[in-house]
Amino acid sequence: MPSNRFADHGSSRIAYELRGRIDRRKPWLVLIQGLGFDRSGWAPVTSALGHRFRLVLIDNRGSGRSTTADRKFTVADMAADVAAVLDSSRITRAHVLGASLGGMVAQELAIEHPRRVDRLVLVCTTPGWPYGYPMPRASVRRLTAAASLPVKAAQRSLVENALAPDTVSEHPELVERIVRNQKADSGDSASWQALASAGATYSGGTRQSLIRAPTLIMYGDADAVVDPRNSKLLADRIPSSQVVVFPGLGHLFFWEEPARFAETVTSFLLTPLRCRPAPSGSARAVRWLARSSRRGWLR
Repeated sequence: MPSNRFADHGSSRIAYELRGRIDRRKPWLVLIQGLGFDRSGWAPVTSALGHRFRLVLIDNRGSGRSTTADRKFTVADMAADVAAVLDSSRITRAHVLGASLGGMVAQELAIEHPRRVDRLVLVCTTPGWPYGYPMPRASVRRLTAAASLPVKAAQRSLVENALAPDTVSEHPELVERIVRNQKADSGDSASWQALASAGATYSGGTRQSLIRAPTLIMYGDADAVVDPRNSKLLADRIPSSQVVVFPGLGHLFFWEEPARFAETVTSFLLTPLRCRPAPSGSARAVRWLARSSRRGWLR
């Protein structure tokens, strides 16, 4: 059973969990999920990541075991929630990984609290509007249509949209696993709407140029939820960044290929800083990771 801890920030009470905190040899890694998931949304990768890192698993405000009285808040507020968790845990500095909405939160944390972020991993996310690419129209139509469906059917429709078409057809059991995961702690509808609004109105502008943490940007090129071109925008704006693409995978590629996801994250976070930065461009970044592994840089 998870050991629940809580950090208070304003009218919000943020639930989180620390894993492996006794092993001081391992660096801390904060995991921030996206819309529709609580911390259990990291289930496919927590075991592998836990071998090399002490994990901070957070329920975003209004999801899982976290509560909030606010019915309107911003991504910046959510980043401050994460800072409150670090304060509560007495963690001065950590690696930070965020997916989708959690990736926006991770960006904001790195911008507003740079001393708290060692290295940054941004997964299937966007720099925000109006300088990012919007959600593809097909996904907007699907999201709108889901609002008129029964809850179970709506969840399944949105999960299928977040996976690559080949994954849905070849691994229908994965769809069921994710739907079950989301139903475990779905939160209330008002909080879901507030979280959705925070993501939809996030405007990072060009402030990503202020991020000084070495950054890995990851995406699936079959992502139908966040336009994959946003990863290139982020890479162009973040000075010390590299991109890795997962060909043929969707928005939830960390569920589709969890072992490869965890290996890529671990390699990036544990590479000594004395090594040369990876070249820009996803294909070259992948080759750089492979060469680094062979030379013993990535352990």
